[in-house]
Amino acid sequence: MTERYEPRLDVEGLEALDVHVHIEIDEQGHLSLPDALAESASKYFKSDGTPTLDAIADLYRDLKMAAVVFTVDARTGLGHPPIDSAEIARGAARNADVLLPFGSVDPRTGADAVELARRLVEVSGVRGFKLHPTVQGFDPSDEAYYPLYAEFSRLGVPMLVHTGQTGIGAGTPGGGGFRLGYSNPMLLDGVAADFPDLDIVFAHPSVPWQDEAISIATHKSNVWIDLSGWSPKYFPENLVRAARSYLQDRVLFGSDFPMLHPTRWRDDFATHGFDEKVTRKILRDNAIRLLGL
Repeated sequence: MTERYEPRLDVEGLEALDVHVHIEIDEQGHLSLPDALAESASKYFKSDGTPTLDAIADLYRDLKMAAVVFTVDARTGLGHPPIDSAEIARGAARNADVLLPFGSVDPRTGADAVELARRLVEVSGVRGFKLHPTVQGFDPSDEAYYPLYAEFSRLGVPMLVHTGQTGIGAGTPGGGGFRLGYSNPMLLDGVAADFPDLDIVFAHPSVPWQDEAISIATHKSNVWIDLSGWSPKYFPENLVRAARSYLQDRVLFGSDFPMLHPTRWRDDFATHGFDEKVTRKILRDNAIRLLGL
């Protein structure tokens, strides 16, 4: 019998909740990306090693943090079998004191993606979904994908969507064929308008479209911004200002581990001198509210 994920977090004891952690290798040693793309991404981020799900759980347990973990299902665009999101959910169930699983489905598989999303929530217990328009190769504003968004909304789970530049394919001829324009957050403005009950998290500082991301999040209360993938030392000033003030209730700590270590992120974030109340919101309280914990 498959063990369905149910969280067992000591929410009050958490110092932080990292909403953006990648599972890059499964229990059989299968990588989430083809070898060439995995190598170029590691060089771009200067990362070292591919930790297993259980190793990630041990790290976050030691840090007194929790983590949202996921993969990206880009089977159509990459021609590469994804890591199984149901397996990630089972691994998170083993480590339910520190991990929360998100699923990923390939939007280009149409009705199959909608059905898989339903099963991942209702059978496996995933708590949200990760999409990456550039790597998955789809325009998120296209209404062909509205049935998938409608299912996320019906299921009552958030959608975490990559925005801005990506390290996948970076530094290769043609960027590996990936189109950065699919990750312009403005493509999600209409989605947020048409699905007001769907929480949409813009993953990463949306360079070079930071103003667009901030504008949408300011305008639409179902839009959030996670701060993963960049050392906070390099955050655009307009993002720091928004996080400190008028968007402080919808900005989220994310590291992008294993590409960026959560301890480095926290140390670099501290240099901005946010007050204790706002820091607590960003590090944990906003994510606890978003995830219904």
